Amino acid sequence: MSNYNTNKNNCAKYRPDKEYTQLEMFLDNLPYILMAIIGIAININIFKFSILGIVFSFVYIAYCTIGVIWIMIFVCPYCQYFNTNYCPCGYGQITAKFREKSPEHKFSEKFKKHIPVIIPLWIIPLIEGLIFLILDYNLTLMILVIAFTINSFIILPLLARIYGCGHCPQKSDCPWMI
Repeated sequence: MSNYNTNKNNCAKYRPDKEYTQLEMFLDNLPYILMAIIGIAININIFKFSILGIVFSFVYIAYCTIGVIWIMIFVCPYCQYFNTNYCPCGYGQITAKFREKSPEHKFSEKFKKHIPVIIPLWIIPLIEGLIFLILDYNLTLMILVIAFTINSFIILPLLARIYGCGHCPQKSDCPWMI
């Protein structure tokens, strides 16, 4: 049994009775969605709306989608929020439809092992954008790279730490929060 209601005094921010609505889950995922959209826009801009830009954009959005599914398959089953409305991003509910619950004590190990799979999602558009800004500067690309950087490296991690991860009962065992 999970300890949602047994550890109410662990942290002043801890809200064990908070169940997230579908809207709140969407809002938790919004910075990730924006990262994907801006990453696509960077590729389309770099390649001047050509077939190559569309192909690179498709590959990037496929990688974003696979990254989410990867986390659901290899990390979420180990989470205390698995198959509950206590998961701020909603992944735990989705994962429960195709995976069984796994031992919670392995969450940190699985997180450390599988999070590196999605790290390139933050790096690829930024590096592409910077390279092409140097080779062929344009204002639109500069704005997209700045928007990507602010969203992906400031807003997304900040909201994750405060909103989603900030209320997680496993945060003391999570490599991201330590």
